[in-house]
Amino acid sequence: MIATTATSAVSTMIDEARVIICCGSGGVGKTTTSAALAYEAARRGRRAIVITIDPARRLADAMGATGRLGNDPVRIDVPDIDAVGGGELWALMLDASDTFDDLVRANATSDQQAERILANGFYRNVAGTLSGTQDYMAAERLFALHHDARFDLVVVDTPPTRSALDFLAAPTTLTRFLDHPLFKMLMLPTRRGLKVLNFAAQPVLKAIGAVVGSEVLSDATAFFQAFSGMETGFRERADRVAELVTSDVTRFVLVCSPRPDTAAEAAYFADRLDEADLSVSALIVNRATPDFGEPSGRRPTRAVQSALYDNQLALHRSAANERAVIAAALGEAAASATWVPLLPTDVHDLSTLDHVRQH
Repeated sequence: MIATTATSAVSTMIDEARVIICCGSGGVGKTTTSAALAYEAARRGRRAIVITIDPARRLADAMGATGRLGNDPVRIDVPDIDAVGGGELWALMLDASDTFDDLVRANATSDQQAERILANGFYRNVAGTLSGTQDYMAAERLFALHHDARFDLVVVDTPPTRSALDFLAAPTTLTRFLDHPLFKMLMLPTRRGLKVLNFAAQPVLKAIGAVVGSEVLSDATAFFQAFSGMETGFRERADRVAELVTSDVTRFVLVCSPRPDTAAEAAYFADRLDEADLSVSALIVNRATPDFGEPSGRRPTRAVQSALYDNQLALHRSAANERAVIAAALGEAAASATWVPLLPTDVHDLSTLDHVRQH
């Protein structure tokens, strides 16, 4: 279900939420929307941080911080924030590998255990390339920022819709992996005092080693030996991350453009949330055709005036068609949507971002 009054829904969300997650198809303006929401929250006196887990660097460009954003929060200097509400605007771009390293250090029983894991070849590959790692580390980074005393609002810019669903499911996925028979089998060397090489010689793993290589297999078994004792901490952390994502302090924003494909993706995501007993707090339709109303009177006969008349009529019909598209895909939610018109330029700095914020 989606809130019924657009202006009040967005305003209430900005004032009350602790986490705002922006979702939608690629290319609809999620990054810009995320930054604009955090910008407005900061103007209202909140200490807001926006985080992107999309590998593109659009967030840095939109905030005029190209080359400055990484895995550590960076404060964005915005003069009018101090003048209006005294809030703060921060931003970061997720580095999944660095976040994984921090998580290992936080859960290791000793510095020596942490260093053994961080230096392990299998871990280095997992931290940088394994499918699903980035999704979980994004959720983990969100959790850490939520509990960081410097911030009272975290705005998350997710990847395109289907990947955003992976992001939301990542904590549960990690828990299932820790409970999987294969994980428990790989933990056997520690629990039974087996050596890595002897363990790798077992029939099942020997067959795996023939495919992936004995060195890779040895690194993997050494990693799981080093990991011993940390699984409980990882599982508890994953459970807490999942609780945050589904808690009442978290709000979901759907962003789409007025096209059938992106509207359908928004509807798909809303349905998935509904199945999980979650709801969408706001629907934002971005890059909409500006509507100046239907021209009155008869079409003028003079060339310049008739051209202006035709242009206004074309814009009005295009805008009406776009609203029909959103209504067809999202039903009653269309009535509560916040419409952001197509701007004359791309959003590439704080000045142009401010235009989006105002809408």
